[in-house]
Amino acid sequence: MSQSPGTDRYTAPVLAAIQSMQGTVTLARALSEGGRRIDLAGLDAEAARLCAAVAVLPKPAGQSLRPALLALLAEVEGLAGTLPAPEG
Repeated sequence: MSQSPGTDRYTAPVLAAIQSMQGTVTLARALSEGGRRIDLAGLDAEAARLCAAVAVLPKPAGQSLRPALLALLAEVEGLAGTLPAPEG
């Protein structure tokens, strides 16, 4: 498996998890934009696991993931903009 510049054995698995979650959120956004109902159950637990994984990395390694985390955040914010307001 080839690694992106700036990744190492500590950050590579976390980066892969971030990219996987981004793919999931991108798909959910596309479905939501198409008017489909989506189930986001479990996404918060996965986000918590990612945060915990980043938190235990050495500071430089964690900082190297900032661009990927910002891209994920942008995708999550885009998804949030497609969701209907909660009923209540």
